[in-house]
Amino acid sequence: MDIADYRLSFEMAPVGLVISRNRVMVDCNRHVCEMFGASRELLIGQSFSILYPSVDEYERLGKRMEPILNAHGRYADNRIMKRASGEVFWCHVSGRALNRDDPHASGIWSFEDLSEERPVKAELTGREREVAARLLDGMTSKEIGKALDISHRTVEIYRARLMRKYGASTAADLVQKLLVG
Repeated sequence: MDIADYRLSFEMAPVGLVISRNRVMVDCNRHVCEMFGASRELLIGQSFSILYPSVDEYERLGKRMEPILNAHGRYADNRIMKRASGEVFWCHVSGRALNRDDPHASGIWSFEDLSEERPVKAELTGREREVAARLLDGMTSKEIGKALDISHRTVEIYRARLMRKYGASTAADLVQKLLVG
């Protein structure tokens, strides 16, 4: 297989692919451009932060991912991302650090749009999005608190806000409503 074949495979992959250095996009495929509604020229050379609903979420997630990338060399989760239009959507993100000792130095990341299965219907704060993502992963308040470095009581406050916003009467009802929007 020559370099042209690798380039074609990268471009035609069924998921969005990004090659990064120091959390800056150095290359991306057509699928990423379509998913985020931005041209390749607009994305290349930009920080991943432009794909997040807020810079604060970008910073917090980067800090949380680093020890996991150090330990395992890979990371994956479902999170809310932002298109160039400002629309937010659920996305499955999976990546691999090319150097575990410096996990943000270089990596390859895949992005899969989950919006058809999991639409975002309510306006959520950054923390509410983080708590919602972990609720959908089946985590308890204590587990979410530990993962986000906040108390489980704070998690319960965010969960209560989510229940109000989604009109959910139980935690199970909230998870169902998060899944279907």
